[in-house]
Amino acid sequence: MPEEVNTGVLLFVAYRAMEKRVLDAIAEAGFDITPAQARIFQRIGPHGTRLSELAEQAQVTKQTAGFLVDQLERAGYVERAPDPTDARARLVRIVDRGHAAIPVAAAVVAQVEAEWAAHLGKRRMSALRDALTHLREITDWPPAAR
Repeated sequence: MPEEVNTGVLLFVAYRAMEKRVLDAIAEAGFDITPAQARIFQRIGPHGTRLSELAEQAQVTKQTAGFLVDQLERAGYVERAPDPTDARARLVRIVDRGHAAIPVAAAVVAQVEAEWAAHLGKRRMSALRDALTHLREITDWPPAAR
C-alpha cells in the first residue's frame, strides 16, 4: 500500500505547479525572472519594502535578498529609493518593467485558480481557500500577532 503524502508536500506540489506556469508565461512574454527572484519580487509592497523585510518574509538571509534585488535591479524590474520615513533606510520599489510583468502573472494565477475551482467544484475550492486562510494565522512569516 503506498504511503500517504503529507499535507506540506501536497501544498508544495500545487504551489510549484502554479509557480511554473506563471514563470513560463512571464518568460514567454519577454520577462526573465528566476523562481528565487520571483519569491522576493512578489513580496514588494505597493510603496516599496525594505530589504530586511523582504529577507524576513522570504525567509532568506539579508545577503541573499540583497543579491536577488541586485539582479532584479540590473534587469530593470526594481529600484532602490530613499525611504521617506527614515533617511538612513532604502526601499526596494517596482519600476515600469516590473509593473508590466505583474498583469501577466496575475492572469495566469486567475486561470490556474479557475481550473482548480472547475476541478474541485465551487464548494470545495471555497473550503480550501477558507482553510488555507485560517492556516496562515499560524504559518505566515513573520508570524501574525496573536
